Amino acid sequence: MKQLIGATACWLACAAVLPAAQAQERIYRCGNEYTNSAAIAKQRNCQVVEGGHVTVVHTRPASAPTAGTGEGKASTPAPAGARAVQVDPSQQKARDSDARAILQAELVKAQEKLKALKAEYNDGYPTKSALELRNSQVYNERLESLKASIARQESDIAGIQRELARHSGG
Repeated sequence: MKQLIGATACWLACAAVLPAAQAQERIYRCGNEYTNSAAIAKQRNCQVVEGGHVTVVHTRPASAPTAGTGEGKASTPAPAGARAVQVDPSQQKARDSDARAILQAELVKAQEKLKALKAEYNDGYPTKSALELRNSQVYNERLESLKASIARQESDIAGIQRELARHSGG
């Protein structure tokens, strides 16, 4: 009798979970965006997200007009208990200036790192170490790692430059 109750409980648990597992739609990743529309995914050549669960938060574009207002800006309600914080314009200007200085320093650091990586890469012919002279696979792995590091560093520099342009007002 005890086994029958245990087996029944197990079947009920499985039956409760099964519809939830089947209800999960396929989620596609398109760069930094996610969609569950197969048509959009096919059009943009998106990849299926596999494993784990994806939580989707529906957002409205900032330029979409909100109901009741004739303006193009979407208004978001303030969280409960939040107060509107007024920042002194001179203090905000100082913060913006600090942010630009930090970004400039990061940009210089990233450019120096890229320069060092390119020097080590040596146009695809980095200097081989003693181990790499005996084992070409180690050399090829280092070559691929350098290529990836250079690409990542160039991407970082582009991101910092975009952020600087945003802080400079365009």
